[in-house]
Amino acid sequence: MEFIRKLPIPQDIKEQFPLPEKCAAVKAERDVQIADVFTGKSNKFLLIIGPCSADNETSVMDYTCRLAKLQEQVKDKIIIIPRIYTNKPRTTGEGYKGMATQPDPTKKPDLLEGLIAIRRLHTRAIEETGLVCADEMLYPENYRYLSDLLSYIAVGARSVENQQHRLTSSGVDVPVGMKNPTSGDLSVMLNSIKAAQLSHTFLYRGWEVQTDGNPLSHAILRGSVNKHGRSMQNYHYEDLMLLHELYSERNLMNPAVIVDVNHNNSNKQYLEQIRICKEVLHSRRHSADIEKMVKGFMIESYIEDGCQKVDGGVYGKSITDPCLGWEKSERLVLDIADQL
Repeated sequence: MEFIRKLPIPQDIKEQFPLPEKCAAVKAERDVQIADVFTGKSNKFLLIIGPCSADNETSVMDYTCRLAKLQEQVKDKIIIIPRIYTNKPRTTGEGYKGMATQPDPTKKPDLLEGLIAIRRLHTRAIEETGLVCADEMLYPENYRYLSDLLSYIAVGARSVENQQHRLTSSGVDVPVGMKNPTSGDLSVMLNSIKAAQLSHTFLYRGWEVQTDGNPLSHAILRGSVNKHGRSMQNYHYEDLMLLHELYSERNLMNPAVIVDVNHNNSNKQYLEQIRICKEVLHSRRHSADIEKMVKGFMIESYIEDGCQKVDGGVYGKSITDPCLGWEKSERLVLDIADQL
């Protein structure tokens, strides 16, 4: 292992690249609106929607500005949370690891430039669109670099069993979604939610810290993989009823689920996201319990359909998992609003 350089601590990066006061006020107001969905004070529906990975500042901002215009059309029913994921988990450790590591996907990793790039991108999103964004907490120790900017955090299927992710989530003051693990074991996800809702004392970034617990931690269903490597879905009516039963057996605050309509739920067939959304909405109409529990969708969407290689050169097309293009995404959001 070679130690390259010591990076600035989060406080230094925040002081160098601060969030303007007017943006902080926008975020505070939006955070309350989102929290009210999870506590049941609001019946609005959440859409956490955006590229699989935020790979280019210009195209991501273009996409986010389009979302802001769409938000105005559906604001009476839907809260849109742009998905600006700046860390990309890699199953084998190979490939593009996200803007935080590699701000330019065609160049070598540069973590200092990456930290600056992701902070600039998330700040621009709030400043230029009035929307507040989501990111994945892939590395718990990196969360503080963006802690004043994020309004939603996801813990991935490969991280949900990790103790540091669970304990760090207990100290976060915005909703944290815990994905079911790739095995599909819902008890693992629910145990993670419980851990995040409790108070803890632990070591974090060289400090002894104490947390109050996060009552807004909740489930994300993203499908699973069986022992033969085959995708198994968990968005169907029976799956949602099972999760409702499991929630009912546990003393957890604010039972809620976001349905991830891509990944193993769609077998990465990105066009299936449209059908899956409509099936889950039908389940909500059929069951009052499901309607109350299902708070929104997580959708992978970008400007162009599908995906390409890192050097593909197509503007607004994913360089990781395939995404739903803008025209189809816009139509889907409007259809969801009509069906709510």
